[in-house]
This record gives sequence, structure tokens and C-alpha cells, in this order.
Amino acid sequence: MKKKMTQLLALALSAGMLAGCGSTAATTGTEQQSSNEEAETATKDATDKDTSKSSGEKTVIEYWHCNAETQGGLTVDELVKNFNESNDHIEVVAKYNPDMYKGLMQNLQAETATGNTPALVQIGWAFVDYFSNNFAYVSPQDAIDTYDAEDKTFLTDNFLPNILDLAVNSSGEQVGIPYSLSTPVLYVNTDLLSEAGVENTEPATWEEVQEIAAQVKENTGKYGLYVQEPEDFWAQQALIESAGGKLLTQTGDNTYEATFASEEGIHAMQTYADMVADGSALHIGWEEGAQSFVDGNCAMLYTTIARRAYVQENAKFNAISVKSPEWEGQTRQVPAGGCFLAITAQDKDQIAAAWEFEKYLYSVESMAAWTKGTGYVPPRKDVADAENGLKDFLAENTMMTPAIEQMEDVVKWTAWPGDAGLTAEQTLLDMRDQILGGEVSAEEGMTKAQDDINALLPQ
Repeated sequence: MKKKMTQLLALALSAGMLAGCGSTAATTGTEQQSSNEEAETATKDATDKDTSKSSGEKTVIEYWHCNAETQGGLTVDELVKNFNESNDHIEVVAKYNPDMYKGLMQNLQAETATGNTPALVQIGWAFVDYFSNNFAYVSPQDAIDTYDAEDKTFLTDNFLPNILDLAVNSSGEQVGIPYSLSTPVLYVNTDLLSEAGVENTEPATWEEVQEIAAQVKENTGKYGLYVQEPEDFWAQQALIESAGGKLLTQTGDNTYEATFASEEGIHAMQTYADMVADGSALHIGWEEGAQSFVDGNCAMLYTTIARRAYVQENAKFNAISVKSPEWEGQTRQVPAGGCFLAITAQDKDQIAAAWEFEKYLYSVESMAAWTKGTGYVPPRKDVADAENGLKDFLAENTMMTPAIEQMEDVVKWTAWPGDAGLTAEQTLLDMRDQILGGEVSAEEGMTKAQDDINALLPQ
């Protein structure tokens, strides 16, 4: 299904298609419907609005994102609002996709099947190959060359090579531009640790975390730890690979093998499962887990630095963040979380509008606002030191420091090759739930899941 940029532009320029592709089925900002009926009403209202707008003087484009209100959604709304007010020829309609990047991919599949696509989408790092193999997209350099020729070196001027490489697929193609960069950190309620008689408020190893969590449970009756469990395996990859395991190993030029059911990987998952089993750790949804922490009912929260603003604004106790813990004798490995932006528009007016909006999102001011509103580490190389960027903010918000300091430990979020992406990710999630739910041991669950995924991979 993938089409190269040259094919897309040739089709767009020869057909002269009218603007408006992807202007249906939109909900604005982070609005979340409480029922299917409300969702259908919002979709109809947005569709009516977009259709009327696209037939007027503005090109209307959809921007699909995964930012709930507690994780950057309000900042998405503000950026979109500011952009719409700053120009007279483009209107961006933001559509929130629940269930994170996996949910967005599923929604994109469904929308593409109807012949519609959004113009700009957030794609999680784990899906760079799956996305580029299954959807039409416009490479950022091709969009720049065609619609922003006076700024042809935008990418190399503003992004370090290793950062751009995060959005390069296994075929060596630059699929998009890195946008949200995060690593997992450990948030700590030092007041609750003090109540539990814990002196070590900055655990450096998972062994220390396990000991502290047990002490909190025993002395306060509250939970010691929650590790995020959204619709992806990102946090668990950090646990497994920091223990010395590896989710995916390249065995040849184009061949790969799932290898997470190693002794090290099994130890990491079983340790966490044991904590859930003895009641010192929580096994619940991500929003519930984060809420439990800010409510003071859980002492430690292992999740993305992108939750920094949420923790700071909602915690009524002294909260700090520390680097992602290591396992004794091992080296920290933290997968790059977040996403890149990809242009999925398919006619020339939509592509041009998508690039103009995307470039606005990468301005120093917009990048600074994005970091302040979320906690994501900015991918653009000059934002941290710019006077109109984050210089003063980072000095005042020391909770960001651990995430910045551990950037040298960043590894790629595992992207399953070929068409295995969605199925492999779901297999991992099912495995995680079975292990943490006590249905199977880590060894049994991981061995079966590894075999199932290897059956999907190209040999």
C-alpha cells in the first residue's frame, strides 16, 4: 500500500484534486465522548463544519494525536488554536485517539479503508516499519523540497543525526520527523516514604524499588509501585532490556528473531509479577495508576517524563523524579518514547497545509510550549538553550533533569519488522496481562509469546 512521495506528488499535481481530504470524522482537541451516541454526534458536527470550511477559502486538515488531557492534550488544543488564529488560509482540526499509538494505527487503518486519511499523524516509534509498509505517506524532505524550497536544509539545520534516525525505517527511509521524545523515570512520593520509615528516597536499582515497595505496603497499607500499562509495551521493554534482555535481535540482513524470553527478561518480568502478587505493586489501567500516585495512595510511579506536568500540578505532597532504575550488575536501557510526525495527506493542497502546520509545531516557541505542557524532551537541538525556548524553564523545573541526564542511555523503541507490528504488540500486551494477573509464570508466558511472534517475522 505504501506509495513513494514522487508518486503522490505526481498524482496530486496531475489530478488537481480539491482540498478537503481527511476533513471528516473529527473531534476537536482532547474531547472524549462518554458514549457512542455522543461520539457519533461530535463526529457529525465536526464533519458538517469541515465540509463547509473546505468549500470556502480555508484548507481544512486533520491532525491526529494521542494526547489525553492529562498528557499534553491541553497543549495540543492551545497550539492548534494559536496556529488557526495566526493564518487565514488553513484550519487545523485536532482529533484525539485513545489507546495511544496502537489505537491510532487501528483508527488509521479503518479510515484509510473508507478512502479518507488525515493530513498529519503522530506515529509511535514502535510502528515506524508497520506504518511505512502499509500506509501512503510523504517523506518530510520531499514535502520541503516541493513546498518550502527556500528552507531545503531545515532537517539538518535543526536536528541531530541520531535524533532524525529514530524516524528512519529498516529500509533506511526518513518516514517522518521526531516530535515527542521521552524516557521513563521513577516519580517518588517522599512524604509517603517517610511515613513508611524509608530513608532511601532515590532508589537507584530495581532491587531497591522492590524492597521499598514492600516496606510501604507493610507499614502504611498503601501500594509501593505502579508501572505504566497503556496499550503498548514501552515500560516493560525498559525493564527487560535494562536487565540485560533484548526484545528483538537481528540475525541477518533482513531477518530478525524475538529474544525476550531470555533468563534476564524472564527475571525482570517475574520480579514485577511477584510484587503485584504480594500486593506491593498495582496492576491497573494507566490513568488509574497515575491517579493513585497523585492521590497519595501509591509511593512510586514508573512512567514517562511526559507525565511531569501532570504530577507537578496534581500531587499535594513532595514529589521528585529519579532516573530509570538499573538492575544490579546491568546497564540502564531506556527506549525512546513518544512519536514522530508523518504527513499522510494525499493531495497537493493538503500536503502543503500539513507541512506548514508541521513546521509551525517545530518552531522554537512551539517546541518550548510542548515541553512545558508535557515534559517531553525537545527533539530540536537549539530549544533548550534559546532565550525564547526552555533555558529558564529547565533551570526551574528540576524534575526534568533525570530524563535529560539519561538520554545517553536511550535505545530505539522496538519496531517489529514486516507486517508483524500490530499483532506482535498485542501478543506482548496479552502476555503482560497474563503474567501480572497470575495466570501464567513469566517463563511460560514469555516463551509462548516469543514463539508466536517469531512465527510472524520474516525468515
